Amino acid sequence: LECDLAVNLVGQPLVRQQVMKGVREFLENPNPVKPLVMSFHGSTGTGKTYVSSMLIRYLFQGGLQSPYVHQFSPVVHFPHAERIEQYKESLKHWIQGNLTNCGRSAFVFDEMDKMHPGLIDVIIPFLGPSWVVFGTNYRKAIFIFISNAGGEQINEMTLDLWHAHKDREEISLQDLEPAISKAVFENPQSGFWKSGIINEHLIDFVVPFLPLKHHHVKQCVISELVQQGLEVRPGVVQEVADSIPYFPEEQKIFSSTGCKTVASRISFFF
Repeated sequence: LECDLAVNLVGQPLVRQQVMKGVREFLENPNPVKPLVMSFHGSTGTGKTYVSSMLIRYLFQGGLQSPYVHQFSPVVHFPHAERIEQYKESLKHWIQGNLTNCGRSAFVFDEMDKMHPGLIDVIIPFLGPSWVVFGTNYRKAIFIFISNAGGEQINEMTLDLWHAHKDREEISLQDLEPAISKAVFENPQSGFWKSGIINEHLIDFVVPFLPLKHHHVKQCVISELVQQGLEVRPGVVQEVADSIPYFPEEQKIFSSTGCKTVASRISFFF
């Protein structure tokens, strides 16, 4: 996993460091005191889903297809605000049932920024350091929350630091944490709003995904060409990377969509 992250995850040293630290400490401990809870934040195309699926692929045979890996999307699973009580009940039973089957299960909550506030709090009993809940030891489970919330603030901070001549490779978690907390945990539209998960400090690792620069996008183009079995032509790599929108408008430093649209754009240049 560490090697794969180093080779294939473009431009995210902080992510690599945080994820490896969290996973290593957790898996090396035969009796963890609580489940591993990580929250991924950043704007579109910066690698949040990519990292979570890579993580799952290394930890579970069959990766995302494993019967012990469970994904939730608020848009698909919890679309109607008026049914929130019903969703709470089903979510609690679903997690409880799956942890009874296998304490080493993983739960991935996508698009936390679209989750109805209050819904996620039903899983608090599964995230804390108690010994057993409902007769099941669930401390070996992994929970991953993925969210675009905080992405804007991470981008702004990265840009401010760039203006202050601090390279994005030098940015530390301490530089970003206050901005992420404010954007994610104090926003009434966020799934984490006023959540006990935050108040009780149940998230072990807040993982910020930084905006990508032009040379990172070029790396994404190259690996996509290789994956599609196409010839890596420097001209094509440059054209695809140039066709993506960048911000701020004048200097065009960071990609507005990360590497999200790279795969679909390649066909235009071949």
